[in-house]
Amino acid sequence: MTTHFITAEINLQETPTELQKAIEAELKKQGEPLRWAITSVDVSQQKATVEAVVTKQENQ
Repeated sequence: MTTHFITAEINLQETPTELQKAIEAELKKQGEPLRWAITSVDVSQQKATVEAVVTKQENQ
């Protein structure tokens, strides 16, 4: 298992619950999220930047 630091852009959602689900779904594409944080928001483009640490299984 390896850990990776990733950055993702997420479209802002109608509610905080929907935003959290969108973030977690996007991070799952990269691996299993250990932790994540919204580090910036671009209101004009309606995007949030998320930084995360994810784990991935190594291929044997």
